[in-house]
Amino acid sequence: MNATFLKYAMNVWPPFLGAGIRVDNISKDFRTAKVSLKSGIANRNIVGVHFGGSLFAMTDPFFMMMVSQNIGKKYIVWDQAAKIEFLKPGKGKVHASFEITQDQLDEIVTAAEPGDKVLKDFVVDVKDRENDVVARITKTLYIRKKPKKN
Repeated sequence: MNATFLKYAMNVWPPFLGAGIRVDNISKDFRTAKVSLKSGIANRNIVGVHFGGSLFAMTDPFFMMMVSQNIGKKYIVWDQAAKIEFLKPGKGKVHASFEITQDQLDEIVTAAEPGDKVLKDFVVDVKDRENDVVARITKTLYIRKKPKKN
């Protein structure tokens, strides 16, 4: 998959486009990504701050996509669970930066090698313009080596 093409495709994907979510960058090696969300009429709640669903949506596909692209087609990678903690009202433009390391990938591949399921948590902070954390999202990925076809 081409990271540049994916970035542009995600920026016109209706769930992101409608919510005001913008993919600012996906590295060519799928190890980092940056996403932002502007405040607008379509993503503010009743008290005028970012709707929690938009904060969550801006973080939803990235860890699954990044891990999947890095460990290859021999593995099943799914979102298994997610948790969001709201730490401060989100006002104005907010952003999130995703990163996965080679150590994390090596740990996943080693644990999944026997065919067992692996549950791995990844955490990303959504920050405001002052770099204060607005929300912390924990994504739990389910990873398993695909069974060999006979």
